[in-house]
Amino acid sequence: MKINELVNIVRQTGFETHVYFKSGFLEKVYENALVHRLRKKGLSVNQQYALQVSDEDGTIVGEYIADLLVNDQLIIELKAIKNIEEIHIAQLLAYLKSTNLKHGMLMNFGSSTFQVKKYIL
Repeated sequence: MKINELVNIVRQTGFETHVYFKSGFLEKVYENALVHRLRKKGLSVNQQYALQVSDEDGTIVGEYIADLLVNDQLIIELKAIKNIEEIHIAQLLAYLKSTNLKHGMLMNFGSSTFQVKKYIL
């Protein structure tokens, strides 16, 4: 599946999830609902995906946990907060750098309007 098609499916599914649940739940509720809905659409979704950070010589120097990895192509970071801040964007970009993946999405379910943005490393 091409990345633009995948992003559109994930964006639409996130929007539908927000329409149904609205704001007010913990992030884990939105995560579980989004995973369920994406899997129903036939997508491969890894939840709480471990990412290793390596130094230039390959030594592992840390680990992150990304909320979702979809079709081994797209990292999704979920939030249930009032507003997305620069630190959240930096977090997603660090995940992309750690995995050598190019595409990520940041979704916020905590606002009255669904917030979603795609990033390319």
